[in-house]
Amino acid sequence: MDFGIALPTAADSWKVVQRAEELGFTHAWFYDTQMLSADCFVAMGAAAVTTRRIRLGTGVLVPSNRIAPVAANALASLNKLAPGRIDFGVGTGFTARRAMGFGAMKVKAMEAYIAQVYGLLRGDTVDFDMEGEQRKIAFLNPELDLFNIKDPIPLHLSAFGPRTRALTAKLRAGWIDFVGNVATGIKEVEAMAEAWHRAGHARSDLQATAFALGCVLQDGEPADSPRAMAQAGPRAAVMLHRAADEALSGLAPGVSMPTQRRAEIDGYIALARTFEPQDARYLQNHRGHLMVLKPEERPFITADLIRATSFTATEPEIKQRIDALRGAGYTQFTIQIVPGQEQALADWARIRQAFA
Repeated sequence: MDFGIALPTAADSWKVVQRAEELGFTHAWFYDTQMLSADCFVAMGAAAVTTRRIRLGTGVLVPSNRIAPVAANALASLNKLAPGRIDFGVGTGFTARRAMGFGAMKVKAMEAYIAQVYGLLRGDTVDFDMEGEQRKIAFLNPELDLFNIKDPIPLHLSAFGPRTRALTAKLRAGWIDFVGNVATGIKEVEAMAEAWHRAGHARSDLQATAFALGCVLQDGEPADSPRAMAQAGPRAAVMLHRAADEALSGLAPGVSMPTQRRAEIDGYIALARTFEPQDARYLQNHRGHLMVLKPEERPFITADLIRATSFTATEPEIKQRIDALRGAGYTQFTIQIVPGQEQALADWARIRQAFA
């Protein structure tokens, strides 16, 4: 089983990635969330020239936020710096778009975007729409060897619904899933495997990556210790952010939270209704998303909520959970490293060694 790290991108994320490579991690995924993090391609470029083996991927790029020729050029440029080590992760957008007040983009639009990017990476001429007009575009001088469109760049889709799972299977792409608990993760990989099977692919060809946050607890350490709050609390807070988005937008509640924890949800929603400015409450709602706990969120983040939404447990229990995911069909486990908690790499490296 492969082990990766995920990063809310910083300009100097290469330092964490370099250390992860030394510790044996196989992948580093960079969040592409423009209003929250640093630019992923700048950070990946620095990591490309300071590492030798670890794979570097966008985790994930949102098509609406970067036009196709720019994304294709950036991927090809990275591929020149780290030939054959670049992964293209893409999704319809939760964090990157919700932080600007937009919902997810259409799956069909994402499919068209992917086709444009890979057409360019193949050296094809593709149709491209901009400013209401369509033009044919292509890389005009790849023979100058300024970037690399020769080595393959694998595609990975962040896919949580049936349409995106079907697209993943159609494109024979890798699959990325954010996993909060094992039971849900197993159900989701089984659904992905079914879509994969319907598309006529062998189950053994499915590359399934589980993204997670968590804290490796010491014996007797509670799940709401200061360390656990810092490393896993931001994942629990995402559930609050999602529920507030639904409520503030007038949407019916989804499956954001287990019903037995509605008290935390309802309390946070009531708080979110007071956020300013009134016409952009999403700005405060998503500040610190997947990176830090805001002071006003802390009263709603309990030990039970952290345990329910993250891989926060003792080392033996976490190993059992990851082994269950591996048995269900996940081929990679990726742990997010929270800013300021880089020392957690050593904890997760011990767990990685058990699966080497």
